Amino acid sequence: MRSVMRALREVCVRAHVLSRTGVCETSTSLRQGHTGASNMTGGEGGLPAAHLDGEHSWMCGSSAAVLSAVRGHVRVLQNFISEEEEQAFLTELEPGLKRKRYEWDHWDDAIHGFRETERLQWGGVCAAVVERIRAQAFPQGCPLLGPVHVLDLDKTGFIKAHVDSVKFCGSTIAGVSLLSDSIMRLVHEQNPAERVDLLLQRRSLYILRDEVRFKFTHEILKDEDSYFSGRRIPRLRRISVICRNLPH
Repeated sequence: MRSVMRALREVCVRAHVLSRTGVCETSTSLRQGHTGASNMTGGEGGLPAAHLDGEHSWMCGSSAAVLSAVRGHVRVLQNFISEEEEQAFLTELEPGLKRKRYEWDHWDDAIHGFRETERLQWGGVCAAVVERIRAQAFPQGCPLLGPVHVLDLDKTGFIKAHVDSVKFCGSTIAGVSLLSDSIMRLVHEQNPAERVDLLLQRRSLYILRDEVRFKFTHEILKDEDSYFSGRRIPRLRRISVICRNLPH
């Protein structure tokens, strides 16, 4: 099993020097609720942003151009699962996770402060949620990677910028976030100044596909760097339940 998970996690990690200016996509109601947010500055690694009206309250970018480039290739569905469904996942996963230690020396230095597992079989509630994830993220008949990857990130852990290996997973990655809000940062591989921050609220579903999947790295920010449009987003222990499709 460990060799399979290592194959799933094979990534290429790159360092990025990032711009510190940006724009935000947000609903009118959210903009009105954060008057003056354009003058806010994030913490270390934060993304200062001026608000723009739009339908995506969960996405900030370094420029309007990069927001336009990723639109259609990334989605975040808030409250994708209920509190009861989240608890069902925790009930299934915690006994196995508690038998593992958090690891701080990931083999390719991509993840720090993590433990993980994979699941082929789920109980009734969780099985239904996994099917909902797949129905939302993948077209009907798309060949899927069988094991569901479960990644448990300690409160002090983080995931560095990486691109999931194209040898082992295809054009789409979809994950549900349990226990904590977090910030996922996307950085263009050819132009590191172009970046997007996604607000992944607890119990939300994120979907990365196509252009975002292949041309942008993704990472989960450290707690101390966890800001969204100048707003502090505390990052606690986070479990993600991740589905992928097979490479073409």
